[in-house]
Amino acid sequence: MTKRMILEQLVKKNHGYLLTSLAEKNQISRTYVMEYVKEHAMEKVARGIYITDDVWPDELFILQTKNPTVIFSGETALYLHGLIDREYTEVCITVPNGYNATRLKSANVRVKYVTKEIHGMGVCSVPSISGNTVRAYDQERCICELIKDRKKYEVQSFQTAVKEYMAGKGKNLSRLVEYAEKLKIRDEVMKYVEVLV
Repeated sequence: MTKRMILEQLVKKNHGYLLTSLAEKNQISRTYVMEYVKEHAMEKVARGIYITDDVWPDELFILQTKNPTVIFSGETALYLHGLIDREYTEVCITVPNGYNATRLKSANVRVKYVTKEIHGMGVCSVPSISGNTVRAYDQERCICELIKDRKKYEVQSFQTAVKEYMAGKGKNLSRLVEYAEKLKIRDEVMKYVEVLV
């Protein structure tokens, strides 16, 4: 398979995105990637990330590609799971304690820090608004975080998310309780489970 064919496959597989890091894993030099980018009039959207002219930049996919440690959480994850109907006002992410998120904060991203032990708990892959795969907390982790930080959410968003989750067919109450125990909010979560299930 030629270098050109490999790059074309990468672009197709990644919905119009070409990532220099993936090209290099396929033994394709940055020089050749730049020739391909120029020849196909691709737009640079971030360092090492290019898109074809028919693709709209996906802020979540780009942010996570540049910062693989981040996990979408809060309103962003709730929206990606369809638990709230109003699009998030700012991108919410969670990172482990000690992670340097200075650049992200200056780009209007809300950053939450957690211990390394619970950072990876409940991570799943979901499609972004543009259809690219991103990592976010699963519905159960989202609901636990929502209940834990309920004063930080608008009442309507809070109520909608909890009701949507409890009425959903994909809910996993045993996982919800397991997460609640690890986050030390079992009693608060059980109040909602007992009322709404």
